[in-house]
Amino acid sequence: MTPYEPAADCALCGRLVEFRLDNAAANPAWHNRPVPSFGGIDARLLIVGLAPGLRGANATGRPFTGDAAGDLLYSTLADTGFARGAYGAHADDGLELVETRITNAVRCVPPQNKPSGPEIRTCNAFLKAEIAALPRLRCIVTLGAIAHNATLRALELRLKDAPFGHGAAFEGANGVLILASYHCSRLNTNTGRLTAEMFRAVFTAARRHLAR
Repeated sequence: MTPYEPAADCALCGRLVEFRLDNAAANPAWHNRPVPSFGGIDARLLIVGLAPGLRGANATGRPFTGDAAGDLLYSTLADTGFARGAYGAHADDGLELVETRITNAVRCVPPQNKPSGPEIRTCNAFLKAEIAALPRLRCIVTLGAIAHNATLRALELRLKDAPFGHGAAFEGANGVLILASYHCSRLNTNTGRLTAEMFRAVFTAARRHLAR
């Protein structure tokens, strides 16, 4: 276990532990544990999501894998050169990330996909340690306001200095660019709040930054 990955039996958040155990009893074939990050430690791009989806990452054990959010995320990463191979919506589909790593602000699936403030703050220690462990990091894409604000806390930046908004860009320390995006959830795409073109534009901006 590393400082940026919770233990498989992490017991820091009682409500999440109870929910995790309930799901393990109901669906014993699922992952039902804290979901580890996906991608190498040599990543130059870090993507920070909210939390594992109940029937997505919580079931498959890989971030954004097995639900609609992953369909959009991984197709966009492939289109912008951050992933290669075919996304098969399961952890052993052979998909590879290219200089990219994906994590979540909260590592365990929360009830109704809504982590509490204390749960977000407790898990922030893992996000902070993970960011510190990426020696080549140049860009962070935050998916949704909760992930964005958690990233700012991990970087010890003031929330008012980098407010969340789709397409917003902020320079952090050491030339790390923070790019904000609406979360690629089915709710956001079905309502038109986020389109595939809007989402791709964020990763195109990340690609331009890394090419400098």
